[in-house]
Amino acid sequence: MLVFAASDKGGTGRSVTSANLAYQRALAGDHVAYVDFDFGSPTAAAVFDVPGAMRGTEDRGLHSYLEGEVAEPARIDVWRQTEHPLLRARPNQSGRLVLLPGDAGGGEFATGEDALERCIDLLLRLHSEFDLIMVDLSAGRSYAVDMVLAATAHPRMRSVPFRWLVFHRWTRQHVIAASGLVHKEHGIIAGGVARGHDEDALRAAIRFVRAAVPDPESPLWSHGSPAQAAWMQACDEALRRLAAEQRIGDSVVLGVVPLEPILQWREQLITEEDVLATQIANKETLEALEEIALRLTDDAYWGRP
Repeated sequence: MLVFAASDKGGTGRSVTSANLAYQRALAGDHVAYVDFDFGSPTAAAVFDVPGAMRGTEDRGLHSYLEGEVAEPARIDVWRQTEHPLLRARPNQSGRLVLLPGDAGGGEFATGEDALERCIDLLLRLHSEFDLIMVDLSAGRSYAVDMVLAATAHPRMRSVPFRWLVFHRWTRQHVIAASGLVHKEHGIIAGGVARGHDEDALRAAIRFVRAAVPDPESPLWSHGSPAQAAWMQACDEALRRLAAEQRIGDSVVLGVVPLEPILQWREQLITEEDVLATQIANKETLEALEEIALRLTDDAYWGRP
């Protein structure tokens, strides 16, 4: 299955959350590919702690492949090449975890028919090889978004299942932006329909993930004044009303990731050791990531209206 990770703004937690979801699925035994289509900022390797590719690879990555310079893009075996000590000690039951990075120094570029065909070829090959393919897209209505909308509408890919995750933070601007990316005139749905997608099917394949959501009831905020607590509760209620008005309310939310200091400061994979041994991460965050990872391919959570 293909899962496209999108957001209208940067700083939504899209890449770090997507990497954590990929990691959780690999831990569960699935073979997972992480495809860095964030062409303007191919930094997924930093989340996986892979040296030498923190800002893209020098070894002919996705930019070179899509532009026709190489027949296959570079691949990184995360378990083998990471500097993260826990990831290097790969659990026996885990599946493959492979990163396809962008090129170092690469940027956004217009994608024509040749690039589209190469994109389709790549996604089909990955679909035959991996259980789950996470595709991290550039923020906004980008060339990458347009390309994968066209690719998944192509007759060659009609039998390949796909889903979309749209990430946003729990703020007024981010709620409005995420809704616009999906629902407005030039959004994902309209763009997909223009490229041949069925509107109802595409809409049903899109769910939202709220990231960095503060819980007014959590111990993290318990030291605030009564006035601050009341204000936070009022803001949370107002955001829920706004999300419902913008058609990104609870019924289309796949999951919520709490505000997590470790993700704010370092943007890393969260492991059980971070929660149980070093205690630098919160249990609720790890549980939220595990839950969303399971729901990615669970039709019970995607069948809701």
